[in-house]
Amino acid sequence: MRLILLGPPGAGKGTQAQRLVERHGIPQLSTGDMLRAAIIAGTDVGRKAKAVMDAGNLVSDEIVNAIVAERIGQPDAATGFILDGYPRTLVQADATEKMLADRGQELSCVIELKVDDEVLTERISGRYTCAKCGAGYHDENLKPKVEGVCDKCGSTEFKRRPDDNPDTVRTRLQAYYKETSPLIGYYYAKGKLRSIDGMADMDHVTDAIEGILASLENRLNRRSG
Repeated sequence: MRLILLGPPGAGKGTQAQRLVERHGIPQLSTGDMLRAAIIAGTDVGRKAKAVMDAGNLVSDEIVNAIVAERIGQPDAATGFILDGYPRTLVQADATEKMLADRGQELSCVIELKVDDEVLTERISGRYTCAKCGAGYHDENLKPKVEGVCDKCGSTEFKRRPDDNPDTVRTRLQAYYKETSPLIGYYYAKGKLRSIDGMADMDHVTDAIEGILASLENRLNRRSG
């Protein structure tokens, strides 16, 4: 199962990816995590990325693509993975297709979470995390069971990202529509796109995703049978 979760910032991709990890035992691959891991491991591409970042520059598509290719070749990704935050552009999408084809693989599905911009702004502006374990919460939609206490680790310290404010969110949405939304048409044309209502509550979104995956599995079983 090789999946891409597609949608604007705050659509719930991270939450749903984590649920997929727990249910299906495949790794969630985020660009930021992959970059940090490659740098810490000191791989060739990790050293290149570190040099670029240390110079204050943005990491190129070439380097990001190489890091992703390196990561999906690791043993824990052999039976599948969830790409979160990648690809972001058509260039990266083409690179993803090539790196999988080189391994005799292909994407199983691209799941788009469709959401309303104004609701997204409210979602992102209200979110915060546990400063100790990173568990995510929201002022309205996902409060701790005990106010001021993390459900997972019991910490009483929380933090908010400085860019989780309405103005910055709108800027990030503009960047998404300019760079990433063309991927919707790209994957639709390849017959890989499935769209679901990201406005539903989290459990309903999870159920919708699982329904898509069950349908894909049934189709594969019929072909192999």
